[in-house]
Amino acid sequence: MNTHSQAASSDFSLIILAGLSGAGKTAALDVFEDMQFFTLDGLPLELVSPMLPLLNSGALSHYRGIVVGVDLRRHYSENDFHKFLGELHGKFTKLRLLFMDADTEVIIRRYAATRRPHPLEAEGLGLEKAVNAERTRLAPLKNRADLLFDTSSSSIHDLRRHIRQYAAQLDEKQKRLRVHLLSFGFKHGQPTEAEMIYDLRFLPNPYFVEELRPLSGLDRSISDYVLKHDPGRSFMERLLDFLGYLLPLFEAEGRYRVTVAFGCTGGRHRSVAVTEAAGHILKTQGFAVSIEHRHLELQTGAG
Repeated sequence: MNTHSQAASSDFSLIILAGLSGAGKTAALDVFEDMQFFTLDGLPLELVSPMLPLLNSGALSHYRGIVVGVDLRRHYSENDFHKFLGELHGKFTKLRLLFMDADTEVIIRRYAATRRPHPLEAEGLGLEKAVNAERTRLAPLKNRADLLFDTSSSSIHDLRRHIRQYAAQLDEKQKRLRVHLLSFGFKHGQPTEAEMIYDLRFLPNPYFVEELRPLSGLDRSISDYVLKHDPGRSFMERLLDFLGYLLPLFEAEGRYRVTVAFGCTGGRHRSVAVTEAAGHILKTQGFAVSIEHRHLELQTGAG
């Protein structure tokens, strides 16, 4: 590995994801992938360290980190685990080992439901013996884990919430909930994907001011007309106070994305101005914000 690759690797959070077959490793990898981690699954233990230098390049700079799901079907000794983790600690300062566990009875029920064979059944073991054999083999790695997820009584929503909370500890300064703000016109149809819709038709309408009509909510004069005085000013204060309370609650429940829609008559003036103003404030508060003006270019009718 060259010096540039070493610098790149040390800046990444590396999460090694291991655990019992049927305990939820694949589901956990999906959650990490949704959270903008680069995920890789099925690597034999001895290939993880040689493979990682190939991944650490500028092309991965927009990822939050790397999560590797390891294949532990081959028998490894405690010394193997010690050597493996020691090599990785030497290359990654932000290294974490997560172990997925579940009760034997729960794993048996899951395999019965999916009708897939347990990996160790290929060695001639019955399902229960295969689960217990794997548990014994992985005990040394489980004991070294930085975090243990027991999924025996967890739903996918519980798993998502726990992983999000854990990932937040790796990067506490940045909120990870993505807030999508959408402006629209009621006359063109309401967005179906929004969790919250605000009807802004109570605000003063620039459409009825001749010199403002050709402009849009992207223009400062429209924003001032709509929001500089009450009721627009007080509405924005209350809106941002409410979102400041509500969005962290969505985040704590494991949500990745919340869509908030603002509608006026035509989707050109009031809704656009409010969407832009709310987006600016939420960005300064650390939220990942995206903005969409769905009907901005449809200029027929009141704005």
